[in-house]
Amino acid sequence: MTVVLLLPAAGASRRMRGRDKLLEVVRGRALLRERAEVALRLSPDVLVTLPPDDHARAAALEGLAVVRRTVPEAAEGMASSLRAGADWAQARGARALMVVLPDMPDLTAEDLETALRAFDGGTILRATSGDGRPGHPVIFPAALLPEMAALAGDEGARALLARHPVTLCPLPGARAITDLDTPEAWAAWRAENP
Repeated sequence: MTVVLLLPAAGASRRMRGRDKLLEVVRGRALLRERAEVALRLSPDVLVTLPPDDHARAAALEGLAVVRRTVPEAAEGMASSLRAGADWAQARGARALMVVLPDMPDLTAEDLETALRAFDGGTILRATSGDGRPGHPVIFPAALLPEMAALAGDEGARALLARHPVTLCPLPGARAITDLDTPEAWAAWRAENP
């Protein structure tokens, strides 16, 4: 049994005002592709959820050995991707599912490895910033995947995190909490990461 990874990329990038945050160029390629490459350094078992009829995101993954799954109910919110990830992980007999948000360009493969090493196999593990602010990735043990498969709405896994014990895993600086959802956030990040 192994830990599999989910990159939930079925969201609409609504706060980007017409731009797609997952197609923004980072380190010479679309962010979604770059994040999938980082995930593949940790495991060959990576699922990327995609919205219906979004050929640009699918094209950004061309040639990568990731599993791509279209989420017909993507407009519902994050829960639709989490359900798809939980179903996929259970079907693979995975020990756990690591959720890696694809709009977080500062997380490194080493950060994902640190989180995986800290995971005890039975308790949710959540990465934090160096000063303790909760972030990502989050690893859900197999025992919680049936609950994840029943999530609804745009609350993501907040209900699971509230109901079950969580072990925190600090990562350096703000890498676990830097997500870029608006043009302003992108501009600020690019100013610090030329």
